[in-house]
Amino acid sequence: MRYFAILLGLVLLLSLSASAQTSASDSVLLPASYFAVPATPDLAANAPAISLTPFSAAPVNTPPGGLAPSTPLSLSLMPAPAAPPQDVTSVFENYAWQLYGGYTFLHFYELPGITPSMNGFNYSVVYYWKDWFGLDGEFAATHATQDNVSSWFLFGGGGPRFRWSAKRGVELWAHALVGYSHFTPQTPAGNQHAFAYELGGGVDLPFKPRWALRLGADAMCTTYFNTHQFSPTAHAGVVFRF
Repeated sequence: MRYFAILLGLVLLLSLSASAQTSASDSVLLPASYFAVPATPDLAANAPAISLTPFSAAPVNTPPGGLAPSTPLSLSLMPAPAAPPQDVTSVFENYAWQLYGGYTFLHFYELPGITPSMNGFNYSVVYYWKDWFGLDGEFAATHATQDNVSSWFLFGGGGPRFRWSAKRGVELWAHALVGYSHFTPQTPAGNQHAFAYELGGGVDLPFKPRWALRLGADAMCTTYFNTHQFSPTAHAGVVFRF
């Protein structure tokens, strides 16, 4: 029994000696850096960080500065900007045709010392083939009483018309009309017909998209009795645009 114990101790001693020799030989064959984790400071500094945006579950690469770029998904979830408010002038369109009718007043300088004030009506049709330029046709009729005699002055003419559109649909306009006139009663001073022309302008004030109030003033020029008459006239009425 004693010999068996001695033999078992010798076997254990030999085993421990062989294990120590194997560890020593491995440490000699392998360098110490083999067991250390290599440090890569450059790669760690330049590696992008991984972050999650509140609107996307996918990872987003963050540059070294720390500012995460916007992702298409996050932009698509943001509310759309509100549309800009429309200008009030967009309600009033510039129509090509205008039909007018209203009251007119003429202070007719017939002869020196004879200047009747005449009241009546006028109407006109305008066609604009451009926003600022068109053709104007007008007819006017005014009436007065001279020495208990009924007197009429009639005018019809046409010509160019110009307009300028301001805010809220307001239109400023000017025209030059050339035509013919008729005056009654017959007088010993001359005939009842004469060449005439009219120069003036005014303003259209809209109160609905197709309707406006027109105010205007003109100079009515005639050639009765071998002389020239320059008579002021004013008118006011309603315009329908279509």
